[in-house]
Amino acid sequence: MSDRVTPPIHALPDGEAEIAVVLRLPWEDVARLGQDAGRLATQMQRPVTLDEAVSHRLRSTRPAAAHAKPAGEQPAAMPSSASVSSLPSRPPAEQARQAIERINGSA
Repeated sequence: MSDRVTPPIHALPDGEAEIAVVLRLPWEDVARLGQDAGRLATQMQRPVTLDEAVSHRLRSTRPAAAHAKPAGEQPAAMPSSASVSSLPSRPPAEQARQAIERINGSA
């Protein structure tokens, strides 16, 4: 039997997804995150949580996912019978919500 538990994933209105995780970190790493939060708060001129600092760090230091394509890039091999204009246009938040439902198996 697997001990894995799928954490809840929530679609956000801006097209992103939110997932809650629990991490066990050494205090030194927590202190570095606090320093990052302080630097980010200075840049943004408002208080910043450790959650925001972690999210900001993940966004700014990780390379783009291998499967993700830059915005506007079309697939290399598109069948000539398929037309992008024939596909219904959905807002990013709806696309994210449906993807999360598929992942969670609730679609």
